[in-house]
Amino acid sequence: MSPQTFKGFNAKVTLYDDRVEIKRALTARIGGAKDCVVTLAELVQPLSKAPTPIVNGYVFLATDPDPAHLSHWADAPKTKIGGQPQAILFTWFQRSAQAEFLAALERAWRAVRPQS
Repeated sequence: MSPQTFKGFNAKVTLYDDRVEIKRALTARIGGAKDCVVTLAELVQPLSKAPTPIVNGYVFLATDPDPAHLSHWADAPKTKIGGQPQAILFTWFQRSAQAEFLAALERAWRAVRPQS
């Protein structure tokens, strides 16, 4: 699979066979967000919420090194999502890019996960 690139609100995401690279926009870096690389082997679960016309959606790449990956997202205020290095925000106008990214991520992730 050749690398696929998707544009989010605060980052450009490139999906490879074995990893996801998140490169932050300048405005996001000024705000404190950092670039990030997540290997598909360490990905536990992609968490997502679709955008609405009023509120941005997101994709969060939960990994084992983040020990509270599920409970943290269930309990945390939504304003913390955009500041996480493993999160990509998508606007209402980028909802098709989010859906395409999630579909491609699911295919790539399934290809590297051990069959059980």
